[in-house]
Amino acid sequence: LAVALTSLSAPALADEVNIYSYRQPELIQPLLDGFTEKTGIKTNVAYVDKGLVDRLKAEGARSPADIILTVDISRLSNAKEAGVTQSVESETLASNVPENLRDPEGHWFGLTTRARIVYAAQDRVAPGEITTYEDLADPKWKGRICTRSGTHVYTLGLISAMIAHNGVEATETWLEGVKNNLARAPEGNDRAQVKAIWAGECDISLGNTYYMGAMLDDPEQAEWANSVRIEFPTFEDGAGTHVNISGVAMTASAPNREQALSFMEYLASDEAQAIYASKVNEYPVSPSATASERVAGWGDFTADTESLAAIGANRAEALRLVERVDFDGAPGSGG
Repeated sequence: LAVALTSLSAPALADEVNIYSYRQPELIQPLLDGFTEKTGIKTNVAYVDKGLVDRLKAEGARSPADIILTVDISRLSNAKEAGVTQSVESETLASNVPENLRDPEGHWFGLTTRARIVYAAQDRVAPGEITTYEDLADPKWKGRICTRSGTHVYTLGLISAMIAHNGVEATETWLEGVKNNLARAPEGNDRAQVKAIWAGECDISLGNTYYMGAMLDDPEQAEWANSVRIEFPTFEDGAGTHVNISGVAMTASAPNREQALSFMEYLASDEAQAIYASKVNEYPVSPSATASERVAGWGDFTADTESLAAIGANRAEALRLVERVDFDGAPGSGG
C-alpha cells in the first residue's frame, strides 16, 4: 500500500476528507488540489489498488475512510453488496450524473465514462468493416481477434451488457463465436492487445478508449497506437456503444460525512469533470461538461443508455458463461 499526502491511521480532524483510491495518486491530485482550493477542506489519500473492499470490511466501523474512488461497475456494485457504502441524497449529484450512471439507491455515482471499443489495424481492416459487438462472432474474423481474459472486470462488463440486450442464451452463443475467432488464448492487458495488432498477430482487439491516450503518451507504445484506428461498435438492437465508469461512493463508516458529501458534489461539478476527464483520457458524465480535445478527436459515438446497475447485476451470470465456454482456453477448445 502506497499512501499519498498524510497517513490515514491518524484520527479524523475537522475539515478533512479521507479517501481510499483505486486510481493512482498522480491521476487524482489535480482534483484534490482544486477541491481544497475551493473549499479549504484537506484531503488524505491512500492508494489501494487491491483488496479495497476487504480492507473496509476488516476495518469496519473503525475505518477512517470517508470516500472510495474506483473504476468499473463491477467494483462499485461489489462495494455496495459488501455493505461498505452508504446511500447519499444530493440534488447536485442527481442533476449532474445521468440516472443510468448512478446507483438507484444512491450508493455510487459515475464520474467519467470510457467506451469499450474495437482497436482495428489501420492497414488490414477497412473503416466501418465492424459495426456491432455481435459482429465479433462472425466467422470472417476467425483467427483475427485478440482480447484480455474473459474473467477481467472489463470483459465481464461487456458480456453483462450483452446479456442485458440479448439474453443469456444468445450471449453464450455469441461468446462461443468470439472465442472461436481468437488468434490466441486471452492474455495481457488492453495495451498488450494493440501491441499484438502492431506485431501482426491479430487484426482487431477489444479495449477501453483511454488506453489510446495512455499509449500515445508513451514513446515506445505510440507506435502501437498509430497502427490502429478506434471503431465504436453498437449493439444490434439499436442501443449505442457500451460504456463503463470510474465512480465514487461514500463509505458506510464515513467519520467526516459532511466534508465527504462536499467532495462528491465537487467531483460532479463541470470544473472537476473537465479536470478529471482530461487527466485520465475519459469522457465527463455531466451533460454540460465537454470532453478534452484529444478524446473528442477519437470520434463521435452514441453511448448505450442501459442502466449500469442493471448491467452490473448480470456479472455473476457473465462469469458463469465465461467458464462454461472455457473462454480463456485455447481457441476452438472447450465450450
